[in-house]
Amino acid sequence: MFDLTPLDWLALAWFIICWVGYTRYSGFNSPQTRNRLQDVLHTHIRQWVATMHARDNRIVDTTIIANIERNATFLASSSLLIIAGLTTALGSSEKVDALLSDLPFASTASNHWELGIVLMLVAFIHAFFTFTWCVRQWGFASILVGSAPNITDEGISDEARQKHQDALAQIIWLAIYHFNVGLRAYYFSLALIAWFIHPVAFIAASSWVVAVLYRREFRSRTLKALHMRS
Repeated sequence: MFDLTPLDWLALAWFIICWVGYTRYSGFNSPQTRNRLQDVLHTHIRQWVATMHARDNRIVDTTIIANIERNATFLASSSLLIIAGLTTALGSSEKVDALLSDLPFASTASNHWELGIVLMLVAFIHAFFTFTWCVRQWGFASILVGSAPNITDEGISDEARQKHQDALAQIIWLAIYHFNVGLRAYYFSLALIAWFIHPVAFIAASSWVVAVLYRREFRSRTLKALHMRS
């Protein structure tokens, strides 16, 4: 169906290894080491939830959640627009072939551009479902904020308060985690664009995305700043 060269297959395999491999590496890294952004951020989330329980006015907390939820909603809507554009491109094969034939160093792109667009469709569909699930999780977090016991409530035990804090902190952490997963789909979709230029460029772009993600999650100045406050 797709006229792929051995180099194309190698580039495609490397792309899958990069995406799946980094996802597993980042997800299965031991949380006890606290060397990831998500681990350090979880500590700050718990501090935020504990502070929220110590005050009666939760307007600040609901505003924060609404602002963060808006980002996920925007990216989910953007994913739908991109999906629509990619679907249109699949139905315009002659125009795309003419466009690719004019690109320098892209003489072999017409052999696999349909597969590349299909893979981008899969990536953005994955991003859309991830961002919409993230939006729902922020909605759950809003409900938990609304049901948080007041500091003056005497009929609620310390154990019940702690369970509520644990649940809210976990929901917020999961919402942020899935937001990052959706963003990761955007990053690797950009690497797919390099396949229309050359398979070697595709390999380099996939490697570059992994390097960027690793540096930001494990070696960034943001991580060091969060460590200073934890």
